[in-house]
Amino acid sequence: MFAYIGSRTTKERKAIGRGITAYRLQGGAWKEIQVVPCGENPSYLCFNEAKDRLYAVHGDFSTVTAFAVAEDGTLEEMNSAPTYGTNPVHLVVSPNGKNLYVGNLETGCITRMALEKDGSLGSVQQVVFVPGQEAHGYISHPHQVCLHPDGKWLLVPCQGRDHGIGKVEVYAIDPVDNALEEAFVWTARKGAEPRHVAIHPNGKWVYLVNEKDSTAIFFHFDEETGHLEPQQIMSTLPDDYFGPGWASGMVMGPEGKCVYASNRTQDSVTVFAIDPVTGRLSYRQNITTEGKQPRFIDVESGGETLVAANELSHTLTRFAIQEDGSLVREPEQLREGSPVCVVWKL
Repeated sequence: MFAYIGSRTTKERKAIGRGITAYRLQGGAWKEIQVVPCGENPSYLCFNEAKDRLYAVHGDFSTVTAFAVAEDGTLEEMNSAPTYGTNPVHLVVSPNGKNLYVGNLETGCITRMALEKDGSLGSVQQVVFVPGQEAHGYISHPHQVCLHPDGKWLLVPCQGRDHGIGKVEVYAIDPVDNALEEAFVWTARKGAEPRHVAIHPNGKWVYLVNEKDSTAIFFHFDEETGHLEPQQIMSTLPDDYFGPGWASGMVMGPEGKCVYASNRTQDSVTVFAIDPVTGRLSYRQNITTEGKQPRFIDVESGGETLVAANELSHTLTRFAIQEDGSLVREPEQLREGSPVCVVWKL
């Protein structure tokens, strides 16, 4: 298995990342095989379905870069293309592999880019602006573009910020050309700032993490209409913690047993058990990452390990996932400059 780490690289971010770093994973050990210095802040990464093409946004800037993935795990840059937006923060390939969706945080828009037959980046096909408050030019700020498992919907949590609206936009995906059309909007309470969602394998339960008020919300999702119906809200912070919170990631655990949320200011991961009948959450665990500002978390491809990328301490913490979904922190950390994303290829 191979792992690819995206990073921050610019002095404006006080970053020390080297670009995209590729590792070979063998017997639990990570061996560095390549460093790709591919421009500023190659931060969030995603694969196509075949995992022979890798795409990276350049955070704080306005471009995406495509890479070919060789059998030995190394990357070769193919091309870069503009997103027609500023500060792209998340991206995902369309269900049929013909488009790339990119969320541009600063300019409040979602870009649909063509993917050529060889997997390289083509032209921009659509730019959807996410409206903010009712005033000229006000936009919201999308922080994730998340495909529903059935391929019919794109869920987009939007922070809102000063002049936007904190909400989750649900877009219907045209089955022919992948065009997006707004189908539903769920509005968060003021100041919550929705950031990321995770979708249960059954497709009917959606879990949202709100950045500023450090909460997790459980929704019923209507797969026919795209509507979200909130059912439950919980804090991502322990009930005996009284310090500041700043939630970031939300990721589904193996077999949908648990969902995990990362807390940057508290530097921890919170584990919520999912009731297999109702989908409701119950607090299971809060565990420190022993690192500073875990901006990103995800479960590696084998489903046995959760990884937290500690951006400000330049480390990655690995947790063994137990049968009940709880976490046991592994003692050794991986050193990597300003890490903000990890993806895996089997």
